[in-house]
Amino acid sequence: MARPKTTVIDPDVRLFQALADPTRLAIVRELAGAPEVCACDFSSCCDVRQPTVSHHLKVLREAGVVEADRRGTWFYYRLAPAVADRLRALASDLSGAGQLIPASTLRRPDVTAVSLRPQG
Repeated sequence: MARPKTTVIDPDVRLFQALADPTRLAIVRELAGAPEVCACDFSSCCDVRQPTVSHHLKVLREAGVVEADRRGTWFYYRLAPAVADRLRALASDLSGAGQLIPASTLRRPDVTAVSLRPQG
């Protein structure tokens, strides 16, 4: 029997997933050293093409790691102000200062992947 597909619902899990990719981590490191960076400038620091950079920036935006402003045809990115505080709070939780959330509460079954059986 196939396992039901799960969807991550915890924002902290999404944060760690976003930061776990080497290209996205390189983007975050680039942003940490500057107030903002044009999307066109990430290709040089990440050694990937612009469409790939755009994909990684989308993942980082959805996880709440970066924010963007459009100026004409260009997008300028910066670290979200609260991301460092979120990471500090998570580190504090992991060091025993807080209570960890059980893993079973971080995922929910994807209802489209669960087979329906007659009740009886």
